[in-house]
Amino acid sequence: MISTIIPYPFYQNLLFIWIAVAVITFFILLRVTAPYGRHVKTGWGPLISNRLGWILMEAPVILIVLYFTISSFNAQTILTLIMIGLFCLHYINRTFIFPFRIHTKGKKMPLIIVASAIFFNIINGLSLGYYFKYFAHYPDSWFLDIRFILGGLLFISGLILNWKADEILIHLRKPNETHYVIPGTRLFSLISCPNLFGELIEWAGFALLCWNLPALTFFIWTSANLIPRAISHHRWYKEKFNNYPPERKAIIPFII
Repeated sequence: MISTIIPYPFYQNLLFIWIAVAVITFFILLRVTAPYGRHVKTGWGPLISNRLGWILMEAPVILIVLYFTISSFNAQTILTLIMIGLFCLHYINRTFIFPFRIHTKGKKMPLIIVASAIFFNIINGLSLGYYFKYFAHYPDSWFLDIRFILGGLLFISGLILNWKADEILIHLRKPNETHYVIPGTRLFSLISCPNLFGELIEWAGFALLCWNLPALTFFIWTSANLIPRAISHHRWYKEKFNNYPPERKAIIPFII
């Protein structure tokens, strides 16, 4: 284990504070819809390109995690590299592929939303990267631990669901079209946001396979952001389309 600057108890307490902030943020976002995407509106300050905003928001977390990984590469194990690799797999797509696939010509997002997301991703990148550089220690038998196996299956399942749902959403309209339509195939028949549901499954699986506090913290923060977001999407669909299927839920089939 590499010598660390911050003792683990102090690092742990910082994460507990960050979790408390996530809980507060969750309740705020239930009342205030973040103004980007279909919910963008004036009055939130300067706007920037939607595509550029996505890249700027998502890039910090993967760059920070990679920095910590590369700077301690000789101390990493196959297990920790798999964990880091799964994390980076999601964010390589989210940062460098997804923004160039979405049909967002002419769309903008508030700079304040981009800045808040950058801050969020910096903190989460630091917490995960620091853990894997200084504190991560797994026995070789972790490969056969039910938490690692089940968590890995959940992560891959969630990733596939997230990508498949994004694919459906991207191709609902042609490249030059900007209007919204009701998605109705696959899991969309049960929930409004299977892409967000897939991401929840991903990070629940990641927290399980890693079995550490920063991964759990990341899942809590993801839930605090995505669940209110899905509820806002669901409410928006029902307000915009009179024929929106009333049996659909927002993000978790038959529940929320």
